[in-house]
Amino acid sequence: MVPVTVTRPRRITTGLIALLSACLLLSLAPVASADPDKVPKVPVPTVTSTPGDYVVALADAPLAAYDGDVKGYRATRPDDGERVDVRSGTAKRYRSYLRSRQNRVAARVGSTPRTRFEVGVSGFTARMTGQQAATLARTGGVVSVTPNRLRQTPKDQNSVNFLNLSGHQGVWSKLGGPGRSGRGVVVGVLDSGIWPESASFAGDPLGERSRGRFVPYRAGGKIVMAKSDGATFVGTCQSGPEFDRSDCSTKIVGARYFGDAWLAKVPADQRDDYVSPRDGDGHGSHVGSIAVGNHGVRTEVDGRDLGRISGVAPAAKIASYKVLWEAKDAAQSGGYTSDILAAVEAAISDGVDVINFAVTGQDDPADPVQLAFLSAASAGIFVAASAGNGGPAASSVQSTSPWVTTVGAHTIAPQYGTVTLGNGRRYAGVSTSITGKVGPGPLANGSSLAAAEQNAAAAAQCAPGTLDPYRAAGAIVVCARGGVERVAKSAEVKRAGGVGMVLANPTADTLDGDLHSLPTVHVDPPASIDIAAYAATPGATAVLTRGNSTSTAIAYPQLARFSARGPSKGTGGDTLKPDLTAPGVSILGASAPAHNDGQDFTILSGTSQAAPQVAGLAALWLGAGVRPSWSPMAIKSALMTTASDLVDADGSRFTDPFGQGAGRVRPDRMLAPGLVYPAADDDWLGYLEGLGKNTGTGVKAIDPSDYNSPSIAVGRLVGTQTVTRRVTAVKRGVYRVSAKIPGVDVSVSPSKLSFRRVGQTKTFRVTFTRRTAALDQAATGFLTWQRSRSQVRIPLAVTPRELEAPALVAGSGASGKVTLRVRSGVPGAFDVQASGLATGTERTGSLAPNQNVQYAFPIASGVKASRFTARSTDAAADLNLYVYRVVDGSAVLVAQSATSAAQESVVLSTPAPGTYVALVLNAAAAPGSTQTPFTFQAASVVPGTGTGDFAVTPTTSQAVAGEPIDLTATWSGLQVSVPYVGWIEYPNGTGTVVTVN
Repeated sequence: MVPVTVTRPRRITTGLIALLSACLLLSLAPVASADPDKVPKVPVPTVTSTPGDYVVALADAPLAAYDGDVKGYRATRPDDGERVDVRSGTAKRYRSYLRSRQNRVAARVGSTPRTRFEVGVSGFTARMTGQQAATLARTGGVVSVTPNRLRQTPKDQNSVNFLNLSGHQGVWSKLGGPGRSGRGVVVGVLDSGIWPESASFAGDPLGERSRGRFVPYRAGGKIVMAKSDGATFVGTCQSGPEFDRSDCSTKIVGARYFGDAWLAKVPADQRDDYVSPRDGDGHGSHVGSIAVGNHGVRTEVDGRDLGRISGVAPAAKIASYKVLWEAKDAAQSGGYTSDILAAVEAAISDGVDVINFAVTGQDDPADPVQLAFLSAASAGIFVAASAGNGGPAASSVQSTSPWVTTVGAHTIAPQYGTVTLGNGRRYAGVSTSITGKVGPGPLANGSSLAAAEQNAAAAAQCAPGTLDPYRAAGAIVVCARGGVERVAKSAEVKRAGGVGMVLANPTADTLDGDLHSLPTVHVDPPASIDIAAYAATPGATAVLTRGNSTSTAIAYPQLARFSARGPSKGTGGDTLKPDLTAPGVSILGASAPAHNDGQDFTILSGTSQAAPQVAGLAALWLGAGVRPSWSPMAIKSALMTTASDLVDADGSRFTDPFGQGAGRVRPDRMLAPGLVYPAADDDWLGYLEGLGKNTGTGVKAIDPSDYNSPSIAVGRLVGTQTVTRRVTAVKRGVYRVSAKIPGVDVSVSPSKLSFRRVGQTKTFRVTFTRRTAALDQAATGFLTWQRSRSQVRIPLAVTPRELEAPALVAGSGASGKVTLRVRSGVPGAFDVQASGLATGTERTGSLAPNQNVQYAFPIASGVKASRFTARSTDAAADLNLYVYRVVDGSAVLVAQSATSAAQESVVLSTPAPGTYVALVLNAAAAPGSTQTPFTFQAASVVPGTGTGDFAVTPTTSQAVAGEPIDLTATWSGLQVSVPYVGWIEYPNGTGTVVTVN
């Protein structure tokens, strides 16, 4: 092993840690040869030494969820039907307790809380180094420490008719009509603000006293409204540029903005927004109009009558919480975690009934925003969140916490346009921009119309400024999707003098009814390929017409290609997300004219458009005369268990639960669920504990697969696994079960549930046993409880695995043993083999604070495990250890151990062969010391070699699928002060790393 350099990190403008050119070579004998001249000098990871803003979430219950279990402090959690009273003396006293706890935690690393949170989550923001953050993350009472991230909207025509809300037999008619659907409910929209002049949000001026049931009024500086659940909403109308108190009304009952972090980071001259609740993007207005926009609003764009639109819950009110901001540089647009947390706290305190969150999230239930939503759910607030637009990639789903309803997007009935080619062939696509016949006219691909010195590939996509007006004049241009926004392509064709556009998907994708600036038809393969091929022939012509004049229809509802998919990596595949899907493609809604070419309405696609559909449905549930006292999880269960399947492009049934969740929402069925799967605080906290999160509540951990969700997911099915569920009757009677997953036996006990009264709860168990299902591939199906015409269906997803074994076990001493339990998913002979123990040559040295030393060494092919250890005899010192792999001449960080301890260890299982660099950093010397002595070792396990009489017993067993096998690893003759590493290998080639000392 060759020591490469010792350096002191310094900050440079890019935020990276540069290595000083001068280096101190340590005179240490190498344990393996490596040429230091060919090994890159690696940087200390920026996060360890560069200060940044972090959000610290504590285990203490916030005001919205505190039950009074701290001696001397009374409960602040509201009773059912009440909102959190953050101004009471009890709340003020408990708030002081939370602040003292926050101060003590921050003081552990010499930091100071900046912004505090006490309503939705107990926590704070602080300026810290990554090292300080890592130390706090391992401190008792801390649930999570995360960077204060910039979050953005997922990069992204739906009529309420599709949801069967309108019409004489629609859901609205059953609720008393649109004017009564959602009465007494407030939906809080956390987004980019609101455009108050939009007809979707028109309301009467607020009076100084109540003028009727559920009619808001002003009381001093607040807006007050009695709600359907008997509680009171108290909102704020915050003034600012282009927004004042008169912009709130009997429809807009709250308008606030939260941007302390964003405004501090983006200078005024780089902003493209209003420092007020006014919508600086249009996204928030669009989302709000989908959820609760007024009924029957007439829409017109560029003289085109697009019909009338309505929100899902038109009688509900909107409270806008602006957390997303527009910058001149799109990379700076968005909202920071701390600002979003402040908005969630305000929404809970104000007393909203529903929260809509169409913002990028995390696949981590312990993310601070998700924890704040837990408190919101605890306070009775239904939270709808977009699943994200990362599809069709697997494991792209976001907002995976079970107390949130995560919504994917599907298509709805398309508005057609037809492309008729000069050869007589016709192709149907989607169009909202054709009002009359266009052509016949020349048809040409954008690539053939490139302006001088313009790239043909960019012209093929009709990027701005790429088309030659001389060539494009009078033509219908075929523009390939990609590169630039879709509407920018039609704008370029129009600029160049074209008369129409065919927007061609190179591969299958969503067909979007965008509001193009000239007649456009959007087509998918094979139509897009055929049209482009014909356009390349001499004399090609085409005609664009409204409607579908072909014999081929576009199947719907399909899962949108962009809609994010599961499984959730953050939960180990034991939580099924998204929960369900809703319309999210080509949705017509309100906009912000100043940022939409002066247009009051626009069409957008995305899971951002799907989530407010579900938020609106929750508002219908909670409306006066419906079920205003229902819990968020009961509503979620009702929506999921009454959902139905989507379709594939060929019209066949689509059942993939990682795409559609439980299926598409069915408002016409949701009000009669039969049974619901309840869940509340203890379920959520037990779930977090089961994921290894210390909530500090003492709630018993549960396997995440056992969380009482209206879905079942098992990320590792090894032979057999049993999960439990409980259901509560909405309709009494006898329910019988059916359950099926191809290749997996599904047994439900009991198979019949009898409910004598509404509200009665019963438990059942579901046992999954792999038979013929493929290993390492998800097997899916459904479980359904049936009573007369009531059908209660939940999706199932299990992934059979060949083996379950611990990744690492640890022991200590000159001699000793450790036991481990493994399970095989397949029956038969189960042979194991032990390799090692291995230890490397000891290297010693001394480092000043912030100084580091780097060692380069090779790992050969066939190595089973490698262990790197840095330790100091000074227990008060703080070492960090980082391991890089050299790939194509660059160093890639592969593992690190950066706690506040004097000993750090990194273990790699079956590492890829190549050159590695280990970096030992003296993060902090012991108090009063200027140097930290250290010892470094690196060892690799090679089969057939080792020391210490390392062995495992039994070496041969007869495995029964799913049954445990107990193994014992033993060793003797070791040195107590030396670290060792070994390997236990199983029949499938995987193994468990064993570390000693």
